[in-house]
Amino acid sequence: MRVPVKLFLASSNPGKLKEYRILAEASGPSSLRVDLALVPEFASLPAFEEKAPTFAENAAGKALHYSRMQDGPILADDSGLVVPALGGAPGVLSARYAGVDATNSQRIEKLLKEMRDLTGEKRAAHFVCAIALARQGGALAVVTDRADGEILRETRGAGGFGYDPVFYFNPLEKTFAELSEEEKNRCSHRGKAFAKLFVALSSML
Repeated sequence: MRVPVKLFLASSNPGKLKEYRILAEASGPSSLRVDLALVPEFASLPAFEEKAPTFAENAAGKALHYSRMQDGPILADDSGLVVPALGGAPGVLSARYAGVDATNSQRIEKLLKEMRDLTGEKRAAHFVCAIALARQGGALAVVTDRADGEILRETRGAGGFGYDPVFYFNPLEKTFAELSEEEKNRCSHRGKAFAKLFVALSSML
């Protein structure tokens, strides 16, 4: 049996680690095993300021930053919601759209208020996820993917997080908050981007 590839996630969030471990189980071929762990003492390390204009630049910058302080490959991501009719907002500011300390509900409330006069195709939106892998200050891979949908006028579903309750995914006729874990892994921006990373990782071994 092949020894698992050890990756360190540039985060202190155990919920994000759990999600990526689930994606690793769903995405990985039997010939490739990945062991994911949080970067040790992440909160005590000098923080990386995500101020680039694109998701890919933020993910790559974060991975490179922490790879200089930790042995082994570092995985970092940046993701968010893009509404073209709002000029691309919330975009890279998705998590801070209603303020640094705002709740998911407050971010959704602000989004719906900004979109209250938009109808039809102007309510189109897409989630974007960029994932970067780096080691010792050198980039190994940067992958991105997206999930297309539209923004509803009210929330639906109790699952997911962030903007999931108002993001309607037309192929399954559900919001992301109404999807099962398996459905979301298959069609989400993060699930598809992680599957791409597995392909890149396989070619390195």
